[in-house]
Amino acid sequence: MFNSFTTRLRQYRDHRKTVSLLSSMDDRQLSDIGVNRGDIELVVRRGRLAF
Repeated sequence: MFNSFTTRLRQYRDHRKTVSLLSSMDDRQLSDIGVNRGDIELVVRRGRLAF
C-alpha cells in the first residue's frame, strides 16, 4: 500500500512539473512541438506528444 501511495505521489509530481514546464513556454515554442496552450493538460495526461 505504501509503494502504491509513493508511486502515485511521484506520478502527480511529475505531471505537475511537466504541466508547469510546458505552461512556461511561449506560444511559438509550443507550436514548434505541436502543442496548443489549451491542450497542455491533455498532452501531459496522455504522456506523449501526438504528431
